Amino acid sequence: MIHGALSFVIVYALVNLAVFGIYGLDKRKAIKGEWRTPEKNLIAAAVMGAPGALLGMIVFRHKIRKPKFYIGVPVILIIEAVIVFWLITQTDLGSALLNAA
Repeated sequence: MIHGALSFVIVYALVNLAVFGIYGLDKRKAIKGEWRTPEKNLIAAAVMGAPGALLGMIVFRHKIRKPKFYIGVPVILIIEAVIVFWLITQTDLGSALLNAA
């Protein structure tokens, strides 16, 4: 189970890094007046990696005035945190992560 837990952490980190990059790329396109990533895709990316989306919003000052983002992304993050907490406390994932450390 250690490999599964470690794989989960690595994949989750990579997904969040990609989401962070998507937000940064969209901000750059906004500044240059180029074609933009649709908002529904940015929200979908946030569902996959809310920490990366929130960090991207803060670092790039992107979508910080739109309620669906400044309210929605933190709500998604809270839901993700609850799910991760449940996975760690109610499944073998938590003990596998602790044993891997």
